[in-house]
Amino acid sequence: MPVLTPPDAPVIRIDAPGSFPRAVFRERHPVLIRRVLDALPYGPQQRAALAELLDRSTGGGPLEPLGPDAPDAAQWRAWGEGLWGRPWDEAPFLWAESWFYRLLLEATGYFRPDGAWRGVDPFAPFKAAELAGPAVDAELAALDALPPDPRPALLSAALWGNRADLSFQLTAQDGDRAPDLVADDSARLWAALERTPGGRVGLVADNAGRELLPDLVLADHLLTTGLAGHVALYVKPQPYFVSDATTADALATLARLRTAPGPAAAATGERLWRATADGTLTLRTHPFFCAPLPYAAMPADLRAELSGATLTILKGDLNYRRLLDDRHWPATTPFAALTAHFPTPVAALRTLKSDVLAGVAPDTLARLDTTGPDWRTNGRHALVQVRP
Repeated sequence: MPVLTPPDAPVIRIDAPGSFPRAVFRERHPVLIRRVLDALPYGPQQRAALAELLDRSTGGGPLEPLGPDAPDAAQWRAWGEGLWGRPWDEAPFLWAESWFYRLLLEATGYFRPDGAWRGVDPFAPFKAAELAGPAVDAELAALDALPPDPRPALLSAALWGNRADLSFQLTAQDGDRAPDLVADDSARLWAALERTPGGRVGLVADNAGRELLPDLVLADHLLTTGLAGHVALYVKPQPYFVSDATTADALATLARLRTAPGPAAAATGERLWRATADGTLTLRTHPFFCAPLPYAAMPADLRAELSGATLTILKGDLNYRRLLDDRHWPATTPFAALTAHFPTPVAALRTLKSDVLAGVAPDTLARLDTTGPDWRTNGRHALVQVRP
């Protein structure tokens, strides 16, 4: 595995009292479990398993591997080497969160070959309600009034759409919405695409629903303008982190676009539907997108698949954490230096909802540090960063 980290960049962990990662486990996860239980009529077995998961993950219980009948037992045993038997609180934040969501699927029976709940997304009611909500109608109607140069609006929508992340909404406050870019490489992003028009662009999705809609609209713009000849949309192979997009979510979002009342949205949906059918927009996935590891550790087959893209756009906070190895980097560390391992030119579109950060100008960092301790995690700030 490539080594990215000097000694002064410790892994972000969940054991620090008062830290954001600890609050995720102690405050956000209990709310999530209650919402899952309210959304679907799980039976006593699933309810007991979810209660046990919450107790073990918040009480520092030992980390125990999956049973041998789990389809990914061997893979997770390798991913957790050195952690099994240790308390939850000793695990890295990225790894522990991924493990929590894998065990949530285990508790609900998602992988049980003989169970009635096999393949049932525990987060589907949240995602479906959001996609059907009136806010989506208003956002789609805005496509009818795009300016002559729509690029700034489309990029902004794809960037700030990440605020629709359902896990963030579990604990967000009403005031946590004032936009502020801490780094803005928008011009470099468009320049990178213009230098090699007609190539393959990778778009690694984050959330479904209101975030995936502007992602798809951006993909349509790249294809219709010729900035991309092919867009590969990467989604998760299974439910993950509450609102993360799967193939089913991508298809539901395409259908929502096609049936939108506004002509521009409906036309966009039709173009994307045809693009998917003819292969200029492809839906792709890989087990590594649900792995508890940084992108520096991606397997050779995924690295080979991504290689050759003119640009890979990584959406959202989790992809950013994985890109930078979820460590306490000094925030002024150059973004390019920490992403040199990635196999293609890379762009990150991210609303800040966790501690990891790099590539921020010293004066910007000094200004933001005066605003309070939670500016990195409250979702009020965002960034566009590019390594061409």
